[in-house]
Amino acid sequence: MNLPRRDPADSLWRADRRALTIGLVLTITLIGFESLAISTVMPIVADELGGIELYGWVFSAFFLGSLIGIVVVGGAIDRGGLALPFAAGLGLFAFGLLAGGLAPTMLILVVARFVQGLGAGALQPIAYVAIGRSLPDTLRPRMFATLSTAWILPGVIGPAIAGAVGETIGWRFVFLGLLPLIAVAGALTLGALRDVAVPPGVDEARAAAASRSRLPLAIAVAVGAGLLTVGLTSGQLLPTVALSVGGVVIGIVALRRLTPPGTLLARPILPAAVLLRGILTCAFFGVDAFVALTLVDWRGLSATEAGLALTAATISWTAGSWTQARGAARRPTYQFVRIGFAITTIGLAGLLLVLNPEVPWLFGVLTFGVAGLGMGLSYSPLALIVLRESTPETQGSATSSLSLTDSLGTAIGTGLTGAMVAASVRATGESATGLAAGFAIAVAIGLGGLLLTARLKPRTASNAALALSPASPPS
Repeated sequence: MNLPRRDPADSLWRADRRALTIGLVLTITLIGFESLAISTVMPIVADELGGIELYGWVFSAFFLGSLIGIVVVGGAIDRGGLALPFAAGLGLFAFGLLAGGLAPTMLILVVARFVQGLGAGALQPIAYVAIGRSLPDTLRPRMFATLSTAWILPGVIGPAIAGAVGETIGWRFVFLGLLPLIAVAGALTLGALRDVAVPPGVDEARAAAASRSRLPLAIAVAVGAGLLTVGLTSGQLLPTVALSVGGVVIGIVALRRLTPPGTLLARPILPAAVLLRGILTCAFFGVDAFVALTLVDWRGLSATEAGLALTAATISWTAGSWTQARGAARRPTYQFVRIGFAITTIGLAGLLLVLNPEVPWLFGVLTFGVAGLGMGLSYSPLALIVLRESTPETQGSATSSLSLTDSLGTAIGTGLTGAMVAASVRATGESATGLAAGFAIAVAIGLGGLLLTARLKPRTASNAALALSPASPPS
C-alpha cells in the first residue's frame, strides 16, 4: 500500500501552529508536575495531617471533580470557541492549588483536590478538540507524542523536587509554588486558542440545550462513583452493599446517556475505544497512586527515592507514545492499543512482587517503567481512533466521552485500591495486604481490557486501510 508521506514543511512548529503547540505543551507540563508531585509527597502529607483512611480520596476526589468538568466542557466546546472554557478550567485548577496548599486537615485537602479536578477536567477535551480542529491527520500522532513528552521534565525532576521540597521547606509549597507558573501558561495558551477556527455548521441553540442537559448527568456520574467509593471504604457489610450497588446503578444510568451508544457493551469501534480508555486508566492508576505509599511506608524508602518509580514510568510512557507516533503509517492503530494493554498488565503484575521485602526495591522502578511503556503505546492511539471515528461537529462530545471514561476509570481504580488499603489498615494495622489486593484487581482489569481490544479491529479491508493511514479523513 502506498501511503501519503508527510510534507517536512508541514510541522507542529510552523509559524501558524507554534503558539498553540507551545501553549498546550506548557500547560500539560505544569499539570503533569502537579500530578507527579502530589503522588510523591502524599506520604508526608498523611503523616502531618493524619487521616490515612482518606489517602485514596485525595486522588479519587480529583478525578470525581474532573468527571463534572469534562462533561460540562464537552457541551461548551460543541457550542463554539475554546478560549473561554480554557480560562474557566485553568482558574478552577489554580483555586484548588491555593486551597490545597492552605489545607489544615486531610478532609479540606480532599475538597481542594475536587476543585482542582473540576478545572483540570476541562483542559484535556479542549486540547483534543484543538488538535482535531487545527491539525491534519498526519500530524495528530506527533502532537499527542509531543504532549506526552511534556511529561518528561516533570517526570524526571518533578518527583525529586517535590520530595526534596516536602522534606525540607514543607509539602504546602508543592501546591503554592505552581500558581505563578499557571498564570504564565494561561496567558500564553489563551491567545492561541482564540485563533482556532470553529467548525462550520454548529447549531449553537441545539448545542446549548445539550450542554444544559449534560450537567445533571455529569453530577450523577460523579455521585455514583463517589457512592461506590464510600461504600467500598465503609468497613461495614450493609453500608458497603447498599452504597456500592446504588452508586453503580446511578453511574451506569447517567453514563449511558453521556457516552456513544453501545459504549458499556464495547461495540466496535468508537464506543469500544471510549470504554477501553477507562479500563486502561482504571488498571494503571489503581496502582500508580499507591506506588509511593508502597515504597515509603512498606519498603522504608524516602519520598525522593520513591519518586524514581514515577520518573521511570513517565519517561517510558513518553518513549511508548513516540513509538506509536513514528509507527502510525506502518501499523494499524488498534494494534498499538493491544500491545500496550499487554505490556501495561505485565508491568503492573510485577509491582505485586515488590511487596515482598526480599525483592529489591529497584525492581519496582523497572516494572513500573514497563507499565508506563505500555501506557504510552496504547493511551494516545485510543484518542486517535475517537477523533478519526467522529465528525468535526461532534468532536467535543466524543472527546468529552473519552475523557469521561478516562477520569472515571482513574477514580474507580484509585478508589478500589484505596478501599483495600483502608480495610487492611482497620484489620491489621498495616497496608501491605490491601496493596496486594488492589494491585491484583488492577492486573485482572488490565487482562479484561486486553481481551476487549479485538473490538477495535476494522471489519472490512477499506476500514483497515483507514485505520492504518494517518492521512485518512474522519468518518
